[in-house]
Amino acid sequence: MRRLAPSLLAVAVALAATPAFAQGMPQLQFGNPFTLWQVVWGAVIFIALYFLLMRLALPQVSSVLELRAATIAGDLQAAHAAKAEADAAVAEMTEETRRARAEAQAEIAAAVDEAKRHAAEQAAELNEKLEKQLAEAEARIAAAHAAAMGALREVVTDTTGALVVRLTGKPANDDRIGAAVDSVLRGRGNA
Repeated sequence: MRRLAPSLLAVAVALAATPAFAQGMPQLQFGNPFTLWQVVWGAVIFIALYFLLMRLALPQVSSVLELRAATIAGDLQAAHAAKAEADAAVAEMTEETRRARAEAQAEIAAAVDEAKRHAAEQAAELNEKLEKQLAEAEARIAAAHAAAMGALREVVTDTTGALVVRLTGKPANDDRIGAAVDSVLRGRGNA
């Protein structure tokens, strides 16, 4: 490496001494009229292209970008509105389901309380009629339970139909909704 450095230095000195290297780069000799006109025409072409782009192309690009941004903003706003509407519908359905369950439980509790009270009164009168009265109370409980389940089916069917109409905007198919509700109730042993 030490031998190579002096030889490279000698080559550089020899090149610097040549007449072509001493004159400089011909592209930067402004005394030459061709070089001057190339610079002038280059500037004219650059300025012309600059004004063409500024007046014609860039405004079109800008308007396309603005239109695209407005479309995206509108789509996002519509998506947010649809999500808010769906969230409200889910909250309404949840509230209706909770209310229907509470009403069904209240009816069942009222029927059970009535049966117990009636059974206690009958037990006080006659001990031998106790079995008969218990059977009647159980039958009334079953009837009240069936009535509550029927009311629950009606509420669930109405709520589902209203939810379908609200979410899709089309009338619900009552037969399909009824079949689905019956299927779920049978699956839970409540049919």
